[in-house]
Amino acid sequence: MERQHPDEHARIPSDSILLEGTLTVPRGAKGIVLFAHGSGSSRLSPRNTYVANALQKAGIGTLLFDLLTEDEAVDRENVFDIDFLGHRLVDATRWLRSQAKFAKYPIGYFGASTGAAAALVAAARDRSIRAVVSRGGRPDLAMKCLHRVKAPTLLIVGGDDSAVIEMNQEAFEQLRCEKAMKIVPGATHLFEEPGTLEEVVRLARDWFAKYLTADAAEQEAPSDCPSDDEGIVFADRVEAGRKLAAHLLKYKDRQPVVLGVPRGGVPVAFEVARALDAPLDVIIVRKLGAPGQPELGVGAVVDGEHPQTVLNREITAALRVSRAYLEREIRNQLKEIERRNILYRAGRARIELKNRTVIVVDDGIATGGSIRAALRGVRQQAPRKVILAVPVGPANTIASLRGEVDEIVCLSTPATFFGIGEFYRDFHQLADGEVIRLLELARPEQPSAQAQH
Repeated sequence: MERQHPDEHARIPSDSILLEGTLTVPRGAKGIVLFAHGSGSSRLSPRNTYVANALQKAGIGTLLFDLLTEDEAVDRENVFDIDFLGHRLVDATRWLRSQAKFAKYPIGYFGASTGAAAALVAAARDRSIRAVVSRGGRPDLAMKCLHRVKAPTLLIVGGDDSAVIEMNQEAFEQLRCEKAMKIVPGATHLFEEPGTLEEVVRLARDWFAKYLTADAAEQEAPSDCPSDDEGIVFADRVEAGRKLAAHLLKYKDRQPVVLGVPRGGVPVAFEVARALDAPLDVIIVRKLGAPGQPELGVGAVVDGEHPQTVLNREITAALRVSRAYLEREIRNQLKEIERRNILYRAGRARIELKNRTVIVVDDGIATGGSIRAALRGVRQQAPRKVILAVPVGPANTIASLRGEVDEIVCLSTPATFFGIGEFYRDFHQLADGEVIRLLELARPEQPSAQAQH
């Protein structure tokens, strides 16, 4: 098919960086499909490129782009942060709609592996998305928002990929939209067997051809203006911290200590500490990953003289996680905690919390597992009072944490909550360097040698 627009190099703004991509739109295209690649992959994925070329020949435009920068992809936590990946896909969709010559095209998502979960999170947030296709995906990682997906969704799984078949079946039951699940006989997870990727192409092409229509796209347009029950959207963590600080000024004369949860909580905590003239330190928490599924948390461990561990007993029982595995995972995460302690504190001692008013700050709360561990770690150090301060979190999670603290300050508890990232326009993943810089800026000025004499 002749192309009206040849391949275009796209530079997509998201948070404080630009994501690289390739946009191809054939003449008379039915719509445009955005590709969300899986873990360890990129816009250059040969399988996604193969599918994209086939869709272009069928008169469907494609946008292949990197969900993460090279530096971000090095950190495996980013690769499995479904909320953050969904946030990036939403930003890419917003950018595409801002381009005048592409603004009217209906939009669909094609996701592979963890990218499929990101696609479903993004589709749950934007109900104008017309269709979603998952190839060998992990839709189970988006379980909390599947019931809100309105776009017709096709799950494609390899017939010899038994573990992923089970995960897709569980997710399929939670979907309330028009849906289908197709199993490709003889295919493993990557669809490398002869003829299997061709079957993926056929299924995806037919699904998008059916549902990627202009009439459907006009039914419900997206909105960047949330209603009152959708929560506050902050420009970035700095703005969130300043707004949070305004609600904590009553503690200024009590000489509080402010603890940020790295990495994302530190910029928020920095603004709070500055407004209260309070010292800033960190409380380091690490998620305990499930066997073979590091993105699925079975608990959390927090630093301290006597590290605290909080386990999700329901998940550990369902997955039959052994004590030996948990002990190994806890040891591994404590090593990472120690590495970060050395890196962040640069030889400085922890701030004494005994008999102090302690304000624990993060950039938001989702399930509450990690912050619960952090709060228990703080309690162990015998503070006078513990306050949890966050810009946003789901009401049920906030309520469940009230027994852990003396007070909770939360600016927004939206009725619909998919993840923290949807409440920030800039939700970039922080590097260790940013955390170190803020901790250095927060240090009280040391008296000069002359002043000491």
